[in-house]
Amino acid sequence: MTGRLPHLTRSDARDNRARVLDAARAVFGEEGLNAPMREVARQAGVGPATLYRHFPTKRELIRETFAEQRRACHAAVRDALADPDPWHGFRDLVERVCELHAHSRGFADAFMTAFPEAMDFAADRERTVRAVAELSRRAQETGRLRRDFVVDDLILMLMAHRGLQDAPRATRLASSRRFATYVIEAFRAAPGTDGKALSA
Repeated sequence: MTGRLPHLTRSDARDNRARVLDAARAVFGEEGLNAPMREVARQAGVGPATLYRHFPTKRELIRETFAEQRRACHAAVRDALADPDPWHGFRDLVERVCELHAHSRGFADAFMTAFPEAMDFAADRERTVRAVAELSRRAQETGRLRRDFVVDDLILMLMAHRGLQDAPRATRLASSRRFATYVIEAFRAAPGTDGKALSA
């Protein structure tokens, strides 16, 4: 019997780790990154000692909790830059980033570095900003993106999109898609203006 104990212990540890990450996605996803670690432990059904044994700091827990979303963000940037149609790539990136943020308040907080321990996500934000800068340059050359678009407009868009986190979960994704559609239309060059902004 004793020979099986280490295997059982490792299995229990993996199960506990998985429960903690599932709980963290739920808690941070709905409450944001200011949610306390004790609430994650409570929802996971483990004690604080177990949680901290797997994730000694909140920063480590946040990084692991949103690893999948970070990979999805990287893929969105990569796909957008590889799109042979710059305007399509630009639109697709805006839509996918909005969708990622709509699914989780915590990921939106981390991406926007609203939480001091989420600085690891600053690289993700900078990667996206650089991609938008390159995509916007290409799209403006096609005349389909208005020429007065600047990268700071993306940050303003995401700040405004953050307000959708207060919407009920059941309608949040649909609201995010509508928001992205309106924003993309606002960025589109008006016909006959050669990509320039309309006069007020």
